[in-house]
Amino acid sequence: MNSLKVCNVIKEIKKDIETRMNKCIKAFKLNINKIRTGFAHPNLLDNISVEYYGSSTPLNQVANIIAEDSRTLAITLFDRSLSTAVEKAIMLSDLGLHPVSIDRIIRIPFPPLTGERRKDLIKIIRSEAEHARVSVRNVRRNANYQIKSLFKNNKINEDEERKFQDEVQRITDVMSKNIDATLDDKEKELMQF
Repeated sequence: MNSLKVCNVIKEIKKDIETRMNKCIKAFKLNINKIRTGFAHPNLLDNISVEYYGSSTPLNQVANIIAEDSRTLAITLFDRSLSTAVEKAIMLSDLGLHPVSIDRIIRIPFPPLTGERRKDLIKIIRSEAEHARVSVRNVRRNANYQIKSLFKNNKINEDEERKFQDEVQRITDVMSKNIDATLDDKEKELMQF
């Protein structure tokens, strides 16, 4: 294989690992954003869908969701007839929220978190962070395997193999720091309220 082809293969490997690692981090962020911190944020309701004209529709497409204050979400429905379906969907979600409906507006109060509940939530987000780190390391392992197979097939020399593995490790370190920073931010958010 000529050096141009090798260079393209290495670029593809690097592009692939960055894409896959970014997906791991995105999934991690989505998972921890679902965790209720006692702070009202409209994104907490992103995964809730309601039956609307025979199809499952995301809540944010049938209502306007805002944070009235730090402890209350307000949902203004576009169609008043959805009130009971929205309330039911929120109560059946695993968020542990209890909506209060008044005409077209549904309010969701967020009770303050207890110290014990905060500790439980921190354990959960740390576990999610570890899952994300394992996913990133799995991507690194696959990339290193691809690089080693290039070396075994005499496509690259030993110095190039080492150099490319170092680049993969550098990318992995950056992604791990991103996971740690996200984890720290979420822990601070949990301890604030």
